[in-house]
Amino acid sequence: MNKMVLESDNLPGGDISDSRVIMHIDLDTFFVSVERLHNSRWEGKPLIVGSFSDRGVVSACSYETRKFGVYSGMPMRMAKLLCPEAIVVQGDYDLYSKYSRMVTEIIADRAPVFEKVSIDEHYLDLTGMDRFFGVTKWAAELKKAIMQETGLPVSYGLSLNKTVAKIATGEAKPNGAIQVPKQQVVPFLDPLSIRKIPGIGNKNFQMLRTMGISSIYNLRTIPLPMIVSVLGKHGVDIWNKANGHDPSPVKPYEERQSIGSEHTFEQDTTDVGKMLDLLVAMTENLAFELRQQQKLASCVTVKIRYANFDTHTKQSTIEYTSYDHRLIEVVKQSFEQLYTRRMLVRLVGIKLSGLSNGFQQLSLFDSQPNLIHLYRGIDKLKARYGEHIVRRATGLKTR
Repeated sequence: MNKMVLESDNLPGGDISDSRVIMHIDLDTFFVSVERLHNSRWEGKPLIVGSFSDRGVVSACSYETRKFGVYSGMPMRMAKLLCPEAIVVQGDYDLYSKYSRMVTEIIADRAPVFEKVSIDEHYLDLTGMDRFFGVTKWAAELKKAIMQETGLPVSYGLSLNKTVAKIATGEAKPNGAIQVPKQQVVPFLDPLSIRKIPGIGNKNFQMLRTMGISSIYNLRTIPLPMIVSVLGKHGVDIWNKANGHDPSPVKPYEERQSIGSEHTFEQDTTDVGKMLDLLVAMTENLAFELRQQQKLASCVTVKIRYANFDTHTKQSTIEYTSYDHRLIEVVKQSFEQLYTRRMLVRLVGIKLSGLSNGFQQLSLFDSQPNLIHLYRGIDKLKARYGEHIVRRATGLKTR
C-alpha cells in the first residue's frame, strides 16, 4: 500500500494539491498524556484514568494497558483483572479542559478554518493554502508547535475529506502523521477493517460482519441497494465513506458560553411546588441540550424575579457535568437559598455556563456505569421521538 507516512522532523518532498485539503488532529491518549505531564514517574507504565470503584468504568487507558485487552468504557473490575499492575488515577476534567483550550488557541492562531469536535479532536480546512506555502510542511509545523508548547503527543491525517483524514490519523498513532493524496484514497482504505469507518456503530458493525463483510474493500464492492436494505438510510452514508466520499464541511468553531431558559407565569405565584416542578423540567431540557451538543457545564445560575420586578440570582460552581440529577440537585438547593422572602414571583430562570466541549464518555468518571447507560438510552429515545417522550414525573406536571 503506497501511503505517505510523514515524520515531523524529516519531511519528504511532495504535497497535497487537490481541490480540498482536510486535516484531522487528535491528541494521543489525551487524559493519560496530561496525567503523565504532571507525574513523569508514570511514563511508560500501564495507566488507567477512571473511577477507583470496581463498579466504575475505564475512562481512558495507556497503550501499555491496551496490550492486555483494556479499552475505554470497560468495567474497572475487568480492567484490573486483565492488567493488575495498572496504575489507576481519578480523572481531573478541569485539568484536561485547560490543556484542551491551550491546543485550541494554538490552532486558532494559525489555521484559517477549524472545527473543534471534542476535547481532543479538531478538523482543519487547509484548502488553497498550497498556493502560498506547502500544506504538508505547514501541518508538520503545527504538530511541532503543539508538542513544544503543551508537551502533548499529537497525531494527524491529511487528505481530501474528513472521513479519510480521521481514519489516517487513527493509522498514524501513536504520535505520527499520514498523508493520503486523492489517488491513494482507495488503496489506503481497502485493507482496513470496517470498524475504522467513523460513525459505523457497534450494531451496524455486527450486522455487516454477519454478512461476511469485514474490510472496507468488501463493503465498497457490495451494491448500494443491498447495503440500504440491511442498514437503512444510514447505509448510504457508510457506503459513501467506504468509497472515500464525504462532502461534509469543516464548520467554523464558535465557543458557546452558556445556555438558559426562563418562564414568566401568567399569574404571579407563591406556589413553591409549582416553581420547583418547572425548574426541574427546564433543567432536564437544558441538560439534554448539553448532551446533544456534546458539552458539559461547570456553573449553574438560578434566577427569580418578584412581582415588583426585583430580581435575584444565585450562582454555583460545580464539577463539569451534563447529567440531569446533578444539575437538578444544585438548582433545587439554589432556589431554596434564593427564595426567602415568600413574595409573589413573576419569573424563574436557569442558566448553565462555563461550557466545555466533550463527548459523553467524559462522564465515565462517574462510579455508576448503569446510570451512564440509562442516560444514553433516554437520549436515544428523545432524539428519535422528541424530548418530551421521557420525562421525570415532576416535569409532566408542567406540560
